[in-house]
Amino acid sequence: MTEKTEGGDVRLSGISKTYGSFTAVHPLDLTVPQGSFFALLGASGCGKTTTLRMIAGLEDPSTGTVSLGARDVTALPPHKRPVNTVFQSYALFPHLSIRENIAFGLRRRGVKSVTKQVGDMLDLVQLGDFAHRKPHQLSGGQQQRVAVARALINHPQVLLLDEPLGALDLKLRRQMQLELKRIQTEVGITFVHVTHDQEEAMTMADTVAVMNGGRVEQLGAPAELYENPRTTFVANFLGTSNLIEAEVVDSSGDEVVVTASGGKLRLPADRCPDAVRAGGRLLVGVRPEKISLTAADEADSVAPGRNAVTGRIVDSSFIGVSTQYVVESPAGRAIEVYAQNVEHRAGLVPGAEVVLHWNPEHTFGLDAAQDITAGVETVEETP
Repeated sequence: MTEKTEGGDVRLSGISKTYGSFTAVHPLDLTVPQGSFFALLGASGCGKTTTLRMIAGLEDPSTGTVSLGARDVTALPPHKRPVNTVFQSYALFPHLSIRENIAFGLRRRGVKSVTKQVGDMLDLVQLGDFAHRKPHQLSGGQQQRVAVARALINHPQVLLLDEPLGALDLKLRRQMQLELKRIQTEVGITFVHVTHDQEEAMTMADTVAVMNGGRVEQLGAPAELYENPRTTFVANFLGTSNLIEAEVVDSSGDEVVVTASGGKLRLPADRCPDAVRAGGRLLVGVRPEKISLTAADEADSVAPGRNAVTGRIVDSSFIGVSTQYVVESPAGRAIEVYAQNVEHRAGLVPGAEVVLHWNPEHTFGLDAAQDITAGVETVEETP
């Protein structure tokens, strides 16, 4: 299917939502480019679903406007907006076949000839052989694809997805992430996806807005957010970050030099906050997979110029593709290291003294005034 719906950007201008004295979404300006796959990512209660519902018209904003292209739709009821929503509960009609479930929206609008459009949608979601089955005869992933097809057949300007993969097991969820991305690429319309799952957002979305406490903490491409987090919440919520408290020694050139527990570390100046100055405090961050482990008695083999700290392994977990180590270090909190299982490395066991080392280019800096643990214990609650 190659038909692309005419439309425009989704623009939220100063929208907010309050319930009495509680502010669910603080005033927010956000633009979702036409044809993009956009994710609102955050933990339970961060305001992401409320934001989605304001786009859908299911919630009235307390302030601000919602525009689709050049059209202000803030005052329009949900059924008059060119958007459709797919929820975690697919809400398929159990007594109707898959074909009739997909055709439902067209028939309700009085469209007489639906065969070709339904056939195109069945092909798009790769369910042509299942057209005459009932929903209970399909797997969860297949039901989810039916729900997407039923929403897309109305040619919405925007498809809203509210935790659509939450009810699926891990393996099926990963398969459906790729399926949804394929479908979005093929139909070319705007998808706005709400999720608490970092991997899901990063796998599918072109752009991710990380939300926390009713505000967008950071907005950008998945790789940009992961490699260059601007807040401790983003650093900790998107994967795992090792954050080390340090003091700035020199910030005059392209590199910033800091000390942590007596040792010097270096990082690029353009990966630090703007107001870095000598004598100031900085949180130095590095991702676990960027760090290499070398036994302390082989420290001479570490290439010069790398950032290095000493430590002692306190725990290790073999998880197939990698081994995850926890290392106590004078540099601060326990440091996590993910080492690919390319070859067996004897001696890297709990109790072993080691050197942790990494390329200075893989280091980022954050404002030390922030909570170093923000985002660490943010876990989505199970209803």
